[in-house]
Amino acid sequence: MDRFEDLRAFVAVVETGSFTAAAERLALAKSAVSRRVAGLEERLAAELIRRTTRRLSLTEAGQNFYKRSASILADLEEAESAVAHAHGELSGQLRLALPLSFGVHHLSEPIAAFSRQHPRLEFDLDLDDRRVDLLREGIDLAVRIGDLQDSTLVARKLFEARTVVVASPGYLQAHGMPEHIDELANHRCIAYGNLADPSKWGCIDGDGKRHVFNVPAYMTATSGDFICSMAVQGMGLAMQPTFIAGEFVRRGELVPVLTDYQWPVTPAHAVYPLTRHLSYRVRAFIDYLVTYFAGTPPWDQVREHRPPD
Repeated sequence: MDRFEDLRAFVAVVETGSFTAAAERLALAKSAVSRRVAGLEERLAAELIRRTTRRLSLTEAGQNFYKRSASILADLEEAESAVAHAHGELSGQLRLALPLSFGVHHLSEPIAAFSRQHPRLEFDLDLDDRRVDLLREGIDLAVRIGDLQDSTLVARKLFEARTVVVASPGYLQAHGMPEHIDELANHRCIAYGNLADPSKWGCIDGDGKRHVFNVPAYMTATSGDFICSMAVQGMGLAMQPTFIAGEFVRRGELVPVLTDYQWPVTPAHAVYPLTRHLSYRVRAFIDYLVTYFAGTPPWDQVREHRPPD
């Protein structure tokens, strides 16, 4: 039996929390993972994982062995990466979790460029707005937009994501241009459904006073692209990140409104698990993204646009 493969199976079970999830991560049959862990326990003459009908838990021996096993595998990966890095080439797999709209619109170019620089790298991309459990799903790195709540993650800031309230020229012609946030109560609004309270909007006025209020959200959707498309169709006002709305504004399909107010600004980070060793390839990709997004992102030029007279 390959001892390193046994260690990989054991570590995967611990990190994913189940034999099924570990098998999916390793692209093996569940029975194969179970045999490897059982064989490992037999060889060590010690129970590492306590199995019940509902959950798995580590024994004291298992906890100590996991720490050492994870360290050994990380050292092996680092040694291999170091050799490749010394020759100016990265190899292996990068598993990335990316926000759907931002990934589609703004990450294909840097990923393609990085891939051309390092053709031996393999990319496994999960584009979804759900909050992925990085450790459990074996993700090396995620891009997250919004305040970070998970203290088990290490973060590098990439940029600040700004938002803007927009509407189509046709909608504004039919319903009027709002000049004050109180006027939003008289407008149709399209809200982002992945928020805890989609109809609650917030902003800061010119005097620095913060306002939080409810808007008449007659439509909610979990896709920013769909929301902007609905706004283009004249279906109402929408508050969206400039990295989505910016292209619509540049084409003249949407117009920023209430521009005297500052709408939410949320940081975007590259994050990775605190317990996971940071390989050369992950570190190099993070550094690349930080450099790529340095300065004011091009989509934020939308904030300089004003409605036509």
